[in-house]
Amino acid sequence: MKKLTTLGCLVLVAAAAFAMPLGTSTRAVIPSDIQQLISVDYRALHDSPTAQALKEQVLPESLKTFEKALKGVGIDSERDVDQLTFAAYRMGKQGVRVVGMAQGSFSLKTVLKRMKLKKIAPTKYRDSDLYSMGNGMIMSFLDENTLLFGDDSAVKGSLDTRDGYAQGLDANSQMADMMAAVDGSPVWSLLDQQGTQNMMRSALGDASKVADYDTVKKRLLGSRYTMDFSSGVNFNLDVITSDSMTAATMSSLVKAGMLYKKMTATPVEKVAIDALTVDSDSAKLLLHFKTDDKQFQALMKSDLFAAVSK
Repeated sequence: MKKLTTLGCLVLVAAAAFAMPLGTSTRAVIPSDIQQLISVDYRALHDSPTAQALKEQVLPESLKTFEKALKGVGIDSERDVDQLTFAAYRMGKQGVRVVGMAQGSFSLKTVLKRMKLKKIAPTKYRDSDLYSMGNGMIMSFLDENTLLFGDDSAVKGSLDTRDGYAQGLDANSQMADMMAAVDGSPVWSLLDQQGTQNMMRSALGDASKVADYDTVKKRLLGSRYTMDFSSGVNFNLDVITSDSMTAATMSSLVKAGMLYKKMTATPVEKVAIDALTVDSDSAKLLLHFKTDDKQFQALMKSDLFAAVSK
């Protein structure tokens, strides 16, 4: 898995009114050179038919592999997991690696008993026990109710961070500061500078070719979003820029892109575009999308949604 796409991970959504902040054990294994971080509260997932339908339609195969791997060790993500966090981070010449951290009602003793019955013995990585999950994945318990999992190099890179052999998230002030504003939301994500630049180019579509986006994009520093299904569909995206002029310029570019798309949009897509508000506040570009479940489920069947969810 090379990256986590924004819409691809919006599908992992909960409707809980109160969500857990990132756990101490989870935060400790997140490396400094983070590309994207996504945290999801699973506890009320079944309360939203829209969230379930969205999950089935656009859940990336790579994330399905994660869930399948958890089930292989007796953990049902929809039943046993309270919080699931994914971190995509850069690992030098090895490129981008992705790890998952699951926190929930499962227990170390129960999982290890299942491992023993399956005759899966651990290997040691310093003081950590590593267990094979199948599908090329391994796992390691961070505490009694928190599990770290991913491929071999990704998991070991995260353990290196926890053990002090590599810098952690707190050394990345830009990402750490952005996280402070969203940690504890039902579902939230952070995207670094490069990822934000690529996301906004995709969102602008042809409008990015008309405007001098290549000049403006250098002043986009990162982005964060929150989303919940507690009352319809609510999505808030903040793009952090270097100054208020850049934020205002990006606001104008996004509005122009919306008008351009609206000229060829279907009736359902036009409703979705009208439900999106765009503004700027100081050095932040602010996007807010709100609609009801019925309209959103109709949008899911449109060509526009199919294009942006890939």
